[in-house]
Amino acid sequence: MKVATLVSAGVAAVIVAGSAAWGQQAHTGVITELNRLNSTIAIRQMQDGTVGANATGPSDTFKIQSGISLDALHAGDRVSYSVSEAGGTKTITKIDRQ
Repeated sequence: MKVATLVSAGVAAVIVAGSAAWGQQAHTGVITELNRLNSTIAIRQMQDGTVGANATGPSDTFKIQSGISLDALHAGDRVSYSVSEAGGTKTITKIDRQ
């Protein structure tokens, strides 16, 4: 009985860790707006593949996690970024200029 409980707990931990990693998947996009005073950034996500890759679409606005510098970023820059969501607020946890 104890073995079954341990196996179930292990499976649950793997599922939770896997779903958290899925949310941290890297995205690519173009910065459309950057507000250094409020630590927010708007990014238009790029499409994967070649069909419609340059199409314009809506931008998503994100908060920037404390400790991330926005000094080297500007509107129009292409970036790769990771996002986490907590309480309905999307926060960028990592961002790199391409």
